Amino acid sequence: MKSIVVAASIVALVAGANSAPAAAQSAATELVGPPSSAGEAVRTGPLPARLSLAQAMEEADARSPRVVAAEAEVEAARGRQRQAGYRFNPILNVDVENFAGTGPYSGLNGLETTVSVNQRLDIGGRRRARMTLADAEFLAAQYRLEIARADLALEVRNQFATALAARDSLALARENEARARELVRVAQAMVDTGNEPPLRAFRANAALVQATAELRTAEAEERTARRSLAALLGSSVAPAELVEGDLWVMPASVDSLATLDVRLAETDRLIAEARLQGQHADGRLDPSVGFGVRQLRDTGDRALIANVSVPLPIFDRNRGNISAAKSDVAAAIARRENAVVNAEAKIANAQAELDAAQLPRSLDDVDAAVINTNYALEAGLHPKSDAIAIEGAESPYANLIVVRSADKDAPWVKTLVEAYHDDSIKAFINEEFKGALIPSW
Repeated sequence: MKSIVVAASIVALVAGANSAPAAAQSAATELVGPPSSAGEAVRTGPLPARLSLAQAMEEADARSPRVVAAEAEVEAARGRQRQAGYRFNPILNVDVENFAGTGPYSGLNGLETTVSVNQRLDIGGRRRARMTLADAEFLAAQYRLEIARADLALEVRNQFATALAARDSLALARENEARARELVRVAQAMVDTGNEPPLRAFRANAALVQATAELRTAEAEERTARRSLAALLGSSVAPAELVEGDLWVMPASVDSLATLDVRLAETDRLIAEARLQGQHADGRLDPSVGFGVRQLRDTGDRALIANVSVPLPIFDRNRGNISAAKSDVAAAIARRENAVVNAEAKIANAQAELDAAQLPRSLDDVDAAVINTNYALEAGLHPKSDAIAIEGAESPYANLIVVRSADKDAPWVKTLVEAYHDDSIKAFINEEFKGALIPSW
């Protein structure tokens, strides 16, 4: 199952690689991210009683709280994206002057009424900066959703494999317990007939107690594994049975620049640049204009009025925010480079381990292959009978018992080595693995 996990890791790395690149430099460039799943209802209700891996993957995407949360964040970003395109609303002003005073201004005789509309012009690149920022944040939310789905799919696949392994361990524990129970029956019969001493029955009963304890542990671990799988799928009720299928994932070639983590880091860089653009725009003039009509009550005359208001950047030119935004851009660029390096390392490590795990599947396509014993055993190959050559006991690639230099003379180290090098251990290895593993002492 280790190779399955490695392959799933590569799938998680490459997920979303077919999405359009996040190369947007201005509001005129459309930002395109992963496909949207807006409008899909959150699934509720019990899981299928018999659950396959394909069903588990589909259920996880349809009901997992983390996916639901990420989808909600995408919709929130979509709303902010729509809001960013709107211009500022005009302001209606109604001014009433020269009333309820003294002399000619007593009562309403000198009343002057002015109705005007003021509009902030929103120039200097402010609207474009808002729209570019909202577009980049919407794209980032989409990539975070795809990352949540990829991470969830990896966890579901791994947990499904863990649950299957727990199920198989439970089946083995049941067989061992039944065998131990039968041995107790046989041993007791032999003691009753006088063919064996009572110690034989005592040992058999002790082995049964141990086998029963291991069975209870296996039962608990199997239940826990199914519950953990159900929790990943957003359900509190575990499926009654898991249907074993093909857990293998065909690996694909992976470009580090196409991984979701790198794409998200690139989008974060675009966000930082859009914020810098917005800070520059906030440092420019931000004028407002107004037009209106004034009514003079005492003469009945009317007149048009106009006004222009401009904040003067005498004290605050937004230089501090601009400097901070520039630093944020530099940090975002560094995080993007770090994401590329990390992605390349993860791909290389996963591919190296996957290459070794795939060798048993490639035997039909090659003349010969050097396969690690653990991968050969997982594929149903036995080194002793299926190999054309096998390492001997003199091989330098033996497993070693290693301790710190300060502990090399400790009594417990000597006890450990002597216990491991015991002839009974060697006999167990030879009997259990039948030549697949070779004692080197």
